[in-house]
Amino acid sequence: MSGVGPWRLILALALLLILQGCAGLAYVGQAANGQAEVLNKARPISEWLADPTTPPNVRTKLAFAQRVRAFAVKELNLPDNASYTRYTDLGRPYALWNVVSTLPLSLKPVESCFPIAGCLAYRGYYKEADAQAYAQQRKAQGDDVYEYGIPAYSTLGWFEDPLLNTTLRHDDATLARLIFHELAHQVVYVRDDSAFNEAFATAVELEGYERWLAVEGQPDAMEKYRRAEIRREAFRQLILSARTALDTIYTGMQTDEEKLAAKAAVLNKLAADYAALKSAHGGYIGYDSWFEPTPNNAHLASVATYHDKVPAFRALFAQSGSFSAFYVAAATLAQKKRAARDEALAALGVSVFSGEKQQGFDRE
Repeated sequence: MSGVGPWRLILALALLLILQGCAGLAYVGQAANGQAEVLNKARPISEWLADPTTPPNVRTKLAFAQRVRAFAVKELNLPDNASYTRYTDLGRPYALWNVVSTLPLSLKPVESCFPIAGCLAYRGYYKEADAQAYAQQRKAQGDDVYEYGIPAYSTLGWFEDPLLNTTLRHDDATLARLIFHELAHQVVYVRDDSAFNEAFATAVELEGYERWLAVEGQPDAMEKYRRAEIRREAFRQLILSARTALDTIYTGMQTDEEKLAAKAAVLNKLAADYAALKSAHGGYIGYDSWFEPTPNNAHLASVATYHDKVPAFRALFAQSGSFSAFYVAAATLAQKKRAARDEALAALGVSVFSGEKQQGFDRE
């Protein structure tokens, strides 16, 4: 294993198991085994590039990723450590699978709390079958559930995160944004606040990608990016409208039976509105899987976790004027209590960015 001593890995994984206790032993055990696989299979990218048996498409992507990482360090002031200097081929389409669940009349995700990472709005599993089993367990309890694959994640600097085959299958734009996003998690991270963490990293990803396009992009790349962001924002607003309607229902005075009926009507309308919006955007199919089957509370909650606070962070970036100043400002926010943090972000969120600059809820 390059870069990470076996003793450090063993001690860190053992610590996770001890701190979690018997109740979460199986879950943390699969996480420890999954992370160990990621690290044990990693080889320096330089070795992959020098290996004549490395497929040409992999070689091209790895060379591109090295350029992106160097750019992230130099231009975005992101950490210059061993992250993304190695590559792991996991032999599967996703690094792990996340499961988000909510109560049937709530948009608040059921949180799972762990040592080090704190409380998260989702659970991640390294085996799809394990994710499916947990999803079925939550469904059996009556929850709304959303299960989806994740191409990359950050260990927040605890380990030297390698680049994964699950990211190389994406286009160059998505790969660059993933690297910026995951490195950003090593800069600022707040325990027990997934919405803060993901929105901060998404803001770094987007600001970083715009800087990348300005320096490295093809002549038409920025215009293509702008058009895609307008489309993402249209889809995000569609989801926001449904969430607003559901929140009104869930906080109302109707009976649970009446609320469930009203919920079904809102979600059916959402599906119909998506079909109309899809047609208006030239039949773009990038979000079809998100709408098959019709989204539920958990789908909508996952959107909120990643993107509700992105406009506020982008406003903060505009005020800061540079990546280094932005990181200081975000770290200052992170030191506040959650209520004060949310209040400050809410004040920022009402300013500066037009619909063209605000962000949607998924990568293409």
